[in-house]
Amino acid sequence: MTACIFVTDLHGNIERFEKLFHVIKTEKPEVVFWGGDFLPFGAVKYGVLNLPQHDFINRYLAKELLLLKRDMGKAYPRIFLIMGNDDSRLEETTVMDVGASGIWDYVHFKKVQFNKWNIYGYSYVPPTPFRLKDWERYDISIYIDPGCVSPEEGLRTIPVTDYEKRWTTIKDDLYKLADNDDMENAVFLFHSPPYDTKLDRAGLDGMMIDHAPLALHVGSIAIRRFIENRQPLLTLHGHVHESAKITGSWKDSIGRTYMFNSAHNGPELCLIRFELENMDSATYELL
Repeated sequence: MTACIFVTDLHGNIERFEKLFHVIKTEKPEVVFWGGDFLPFGAVKYGVLNLPQHDFINRYLAKELLLLKRDMGKAYPRIFLIMGNDDSRLEETTVMDVGASGIWDYVHFKKVQFNKWNIYGYSYVPPTPFRLKDWERYDISIYIDPGCVSPEEGLRTIPVTDYEKRWTTIKDDLYKLADNDDMENAVFLFHSPPYDTKLDRAGLDGMMIDHAPLALHVGSIAIRRFIENRQPLLTLHGHVHESAKITGSWKDSIGRTYMFNSAHNGPELCLIRFELENMDSATYELL
């Protein structure tokens, strides 16, 4: 059996990272899936770029993982990593450079084969109310929910073309990423959860903007339709921290596809453990 751990949305919390490193060292999973938003909060503060995330990777994260890799030797896991909407894309080059050292595989918009499984990564989320737009795209059309800021506005840490801001969608990206691949043994590491599931319920009850109620489900329609149509084996998600507390569930399914969300709105580290050959064995723990 292939023992796996899934974590996401650690947001630079050193205590959570230390717990994660301890679990990796003691339990020796074969695979760790890391679903984005791992850098410290605050890339945008008071409407301007702040970048407290700068060099967190080299100063702390890469250093600690290299020590862990040295100590574990051949038992060191394969780590598949994406970034999230709170992560500055300015740090993406560092993520790729560090990946060349062998401590993780950066899989955004990539397919990586691991044994009989194909691992896909995708970071973008639909438009949010937040100002940082490095990892936001229109979902299925040029539309935003009330209270959200479009990808054409906000702030970015790297320049992109006006065409990319206005015309690229999550729907089109997923078509390109998956192509005509067989999905029987496909695992997708997303940051956004799929729309209208137990994994994307936001705590916005009763809130309104300009007399319009805010949407309670904030996941991606494109990701949901992709799962419905293509039926990958497993999809992993984060982004909506409070969803599990509101819905009472960290997992859901659409057809044959298992879906997990390990984002958490408390101080604890949220771990989902599972085996790729036996998804029904998955467990959820707060440490």
